[in-house]
Amino acid sequence: MDAAFTAEQDEMRRTLREILGKRCGPDEVKAAVRTAAGHDRELWQQLSQQLGLPGIAIAEEYGGVGCTPADLALACEETGRALLPSPLLATAVLCAPLITALGTGAQRAALLAPLAAGGLTAALAVPGPALATALALSGDNTAGDWAGGGRAGGVQARADATGGGWRLYGESAQVLDGHSASLLLVAAHTGGFARSRTLLFLVREDAPGLVRTRQAVLDETRPQARIQLRDVPAELLGEDGNGDGGGDAGGGDGADVLGALAATGRTACTVLAAEAVGAAGQALARTVEYVRQREQFGRPIGSFQAVKHRLADLYVQVQAARSAAYYAAWDPEQGGLALAQALEALRVTAGEAIQLHGGIGFTWEHDAHLYFKRAAADELLFGPVHRLRAHAAHRAGLFTSPTEPEKVAV
Repeated sequence: MDAAFTAEQDEMRRTLREILGKRCGPDEVKAAVRTAAGHDRELWQQLSQQLGLPGIAIAEEYGGVGCTPADLALACEETGRALLPSPLLATAVLCAPLITALGTGAQRAALLAPLAAGGLTAALAVPGPALATALALSGDNTAGDWAGGGRAGGVQARADATGGGWRLYGESAQVLDGHSASLLLVAAHTGGFARSRTLLFLVREDAPGLVRTRQAVLDETRPQARIQLRDVPAELLGEDGNGDGGGDAGGGDGADVLGALAATGRTACTVLAAEAVGAAGQALARTVEYVRQREQFGRPIGSFQAVKHRLADLYVQVQAARSAAYYAAWDPEQGGLALAQALEALRVTAGEAIQLHGGIGFTWEHDAHLYFKRAAADELLFGPVHRLRAHAAHRAGLFTSPTEPEKVAV
């Protein structure tokens, strides 16, 4: 394993940091999240056209840059530093891999190029607060209960009686960037209770019967929406083998869908871990800068031994999380543990940042609270940390009973 970054990766990170440093300061972030889109559309187009940010991990044949998910993770470390509000996570990390894995040739050709160019944004809609479960981050996603289980609730799909596609009915309460996305990938159950399975469907923003409402959330840099589907026409992602939702090819196979969601979740863990590390590192850097300038009893408070010890502990924790995130970029199977460590590092660092900023840090309007809100909201969406670790330990077989040694006949 060569842990050194390539010249191209260093240049990408330098350029991205330079652009975000000029266009995405705390004041600009606060202004962008209060717009109708929830992000700076002009900055998003600049990042898309100049750097190809949403297409980093999309193959060149579909208009992308053709890099690896590891490169996307490195880029997201920089977006995490600035707490960039953008459709990047929902579009490039969650939806593009699913379209690549499950879509037909025509669907990939029609959707991936505009996604890579930034002209089309997408959002993944799963029923209820079940995003972590659907992506198999904190538990197994094969049970299907997270999507309604074929009973009432969740989102239900049925074949159109006229033979013209599918119809969706139901609700999804927490959809990242769902209020502004041009395309929705909706996880829905079909086949009735006896043959219930989870499939993914494409829903356009102008589909009749689609109602989208932006929600008030703790972290405004991660806007969420409530999606209501009232007999909405939809297109199955992939091929349906027999037309009744029980097909054996492409996206029509429920097992393929759940496997693709889990694979997307592993990549998302790596990206989210890198993003959290970037945010934690920046929160620590801003705190170090503050304690160097803030004076008490005639000397900077950063010169006090107690403050030095607290900052040293934070530095070690952030660097350990960064190492775990980089390792997960090389081996996505370790993404769950890396995400747990990164989210914990961000939570602890953001909390200490508020403490070390003193009285001014406790004011709700202070910039330190942007990082604190990101830490709390990410753990609610993708954690909590103890469940991420428990699931990783379960997958590694740490909780299984040791097998008895073989008995050798004498």
